[in-house]
Amino acid sequence: MLNSDTAATVTAIYGHPLSVIPPDPAALQTSPLFPGATTRLEDFAAGALTAMTMLAPPGTVERRYALALTLRALAPGGVLTAMAPKDKGGSRLRKELEAFGCKVEESAKAHHRICICTPPVAPVGLDAAIEEGAPRLIPGLNLWSQPGVFSWNRIDPGSELLAQHLPALSGRGADLGCGVGYLSRAILAASMVETLALIDNDRRAIDAARRNIEDPRARLVWADVNALDLEDGLKDLDFVVMNPPFHDAGTEHRGLGQAFIRRAAEMLKARGVLWLVANRHLPYEFVLAEAFAKTTVVEHAGYKVFEARK
Repeated sequence: MLNSDTAATVTAIYGHPLSVIPPDPAALQTSPLFPGATTRLEDFAAGALTAMTMLAPPGTVERRYALALTLRALAPGGVLTAMAPKDKGGSRLRKELEAFGCKVEESAKAHHRICICTPPVAPVGLDAAIEEGAPRLIPGLNLWSQPGVFSWNRIDPGSELLAQHLPALSGRGADLGCGVGYLSRAILAASMVETLALIDNDRRAIDAARRNIEDPRARLVWADVNALDLEDGLKDLDFVVMNPPFHDAGTEHRGLGQAFIRRAAEMLKARGVLWLVANRHLPYEFVLAEAFAKTTVVEHAGYKVFEARK
């Protein structure tokens, strides 16, 4: 844990704040969505942090969690500069900070609300916000998860449908965008699976999957799927399974899933198989036709389940 003895020199950043308010170049990246970031916001002791520049998360519980952790970590007189788009938490940011006891200076730039404050002498509700946003075992699912992770407190219907269609797989494989490991559990139920790489760009999902998957065949990889080092045992695979993302910062981005498909094709050996679920309206067929020799599809309840072979 980073302790208060280093408070004079420690500054941090969370996410990609606006370039009009550049952070300290030496600031430590603390966002769970930056694979390879070595510093966790949760690891700062009280008073260990001098300053934080934060692009606040869009989800209310997730955002209050990050703000509360920061206010707890800041030394007296330390500065929090938090910002968010007006329609993704920015309009509520000042009130949330004031509810913690902060005196806030607010401004607006580039469709963002920007709030600057120091930690209050007598903060209110930090522990409750941290507890609300912390990892927990989800009742009824027997899965660890955390607010902010995709479909964090329920099984995504697409993933559930894909699990129902998966055959007993075999050999070496990967679960791209594995989340907390729901599909990986189904994959590893097959005794002929030799190894399974669980890959996600969200550290919180990987941490949860590590608690959910206790199987020596599983390998957890915190990484952007499109930045994977395929030489690290992630090529010539027998199978890939995925429910790829199609939103970026709350906006539909169809290119994400298409990039996942192309990446899967690069990872698979000849005659390897991709199992994919997608919402019915997403245009993945042309990418599958380019990258795979044969594709079959089953449609059900607004979803498409693809089996694609190289």
